[in-house]
Amino acid sequence: MPAFSNKRESMFAAERIEWLLSCYGWPLDPELTKWLSQIPPKMYEQLVGFELLDVKQVAAGKPLKEHIVDFEKSLLARGRTEEYARLTTARVRRVIEECGFVNWSGISASTGLEKIVALRRYVKVTKVIKVDGKKVRKKELKDIGPISAKTKNYYLQAVRQFCKWMVLDRRVSESPVGHLQSLDTTSDQSNERRPFELHEMRLLLETTQIGPDRFRIRGIERAMIYRVAAETGFRANELRSLKKSSFDFRDCIVTVKVGCTKNSKKAVLPLRKDTAVALQQLLANKMPDVPAFRMPSKYRMADMIRADCEVAGIDCEDNRRGKIDFHSLRHTTGSLLAASGVHPKVAQSIMRHSDINLTMSIYTHTLTGQESQAIDSLPDLSLPSNQRQIAFATGTDDVTLNDLTYTGRIGVRQRISANSNEQKKSDNDSKTAILNTPGRIRTCDLRIRNPLLYPTELRAHQFLSSCFIITCFVFCQ
Repeated sequence: MPAFSNKRESMFAAERIEWLLSCYGWPLDPELTKWLSQIPPKMYEQLVGFELLDVKQVAAGKPLKEHIVDFEKSLLARGRTEEYARLTTARVRRVIEECGFVNWSGISASTGLEKIVALRRYVKVTKVIKVDGKKVRKKELKDIGPISAKTKNYYLQAVRQFCKWMVLDRRVSESPVGHLQSLDTTSDQSNERRPFELHEMRLLLETTQIGPDRFRIRGIERAMIYRVAAETGFRANELRSLKKSSFDFRDCIVTVKVGCTKNSKKAVLPLRKDTAVALQQLLANKMPDVPAFRMPSKYRMADMIRADCEVAGIDCEDNRRGKIDFHSLRHTTGSLLAASGVHPKVAQSIMRHSDINLTMSIYTHTLTGQESQAIDSLPDLSLPSNQRQIAFATGTDDVTLNDLTYTGRIGVRQRISANSNEQKKSDNDSKTAILNTPGRIRTCDLRIRNPLLYPTELRAHQFLSSCFIITCFVFCQ
C-alpha cells in the first residue's frame, strides 16, 4: 500500500501497521487508536479493506464529527423535528470542540463534565468601528456570563444521548458517559420562570390591544397571541404552525397537526366561546391556509412580550418571584387551572404532559394571596371547645375571675387586657368579684349565692341592715 513521500513517516507507518497486525482480534491500544484517527482517509479505508479493523475498531477510529452527522440523520428518521435534531447535535458538537475530542477512544467523562460545567453564554454584538476614516460594522461575540444549571443539563443530556445511540447502533460496546448524573438545579434560581398573576394578565391584554405595532405585528394580534397561549398552554412553535383552518369556530376547538408539537402527536384542545368569537373576527379576512398569526423568530419572542410588559408596568426581572418570557404563558395556564380548582388529571391532559409530576411541580405555581386565603380558611382555634361552651350555657364553668368576665348573654366572654389599669382595679374590687361570680342561672340578674362565701365585711353589712329592718318593723308594730 502506498505510504508517505517522507521516508521517516513511511517507516513509522509500517511499524504501526505491524503493531496493528499483532493486535488483530484484540482491543486496540489507545496510542494505536490515536494514530489511526490521524492517518489519511485513503490509508484508513485500505486498512478496513484488508479487514485489519473490525466494525467497532472502525467506529473507534472514525472521527466523531462523522458520527454526529449519522446521529442527526437517525434523529430525523425517528420523527424528530429538524430544529430538535439541529439543536441536539449542535450541543454535542460544542462539547466535543470544547474538550478537544477527535475520536471515540479520546472521550473522557471527567473532562467532558468539567467543560460542560464551565460553559458560558455568548451573544453576537454588532459594533461600529472606523477603518481608514470609514465606519465599518463588525460582529463580535460578547460573553454575558455562565449558562444556568438547567441549560448545562441539556448539554449533558445531549452528550449522553449521542453516546447511547453509538451503543445501540453497535458502533461501540460501552458508553463512557453513561454514569454521569445531572447537575443539581434546586439552588439555581437565575432563570426560574414565573406565571402571570390574573390582574397582570388582564392588564397585559388591555394595554397590548390598544398599543402600537411592534415587531411588525399589530397590537390586537399580539394580544390575541398572548390570550390563546395563556388559555391553551400552546408553545411558541405550536402557535406558529396554526392556520385559519386549524380552528373550528362551531365546536370551539383548535387542532395542532402531527409533527408540530413537542411530542410529535396531534393535539386537539377546546377554546373558550368568547375567545373563539374574537378569533373568528380577527381571522375573517384570511385564507384557510394562511398562518393565523404573524410571529417573530423564536429568539425574539421573549423580547416582544417583555416590551409589552414594560408598557403595562409589569416587572419581568423580579429575582424573588422569577423572570417572565413567552414560555411564562404556559406556566400561567397550569397555575390558573390549579387556582380554578381543576382536577390535576384534567390539567395534565390540557398541558399534554406524560408525567403528572411535570404538571404539578414545574408548571403549577402558587399565585399571590393563595397562601393567605388558605390560612384564613382554617377554623378559628381561639373559640372555646364544645365542653366549655356547654359549661358557659349552664353556668357550671370554673373560669378564673381574674382572667375572664361575663357580659350580656350567657356563654359570651371578654378577656381583660393586662395593660388596662382600670380593669385591673376592678378585678381586685370585692364587689366586682361578687358580680362576676360564675355560679348563676340563665337570667343574668338572678344569682345563687352562698353567704358563707361572701367576704366578712359584706356579711356584717347585711347583718346590720337586717337588724335595722327588724327594729323598724317592731317599732311600727
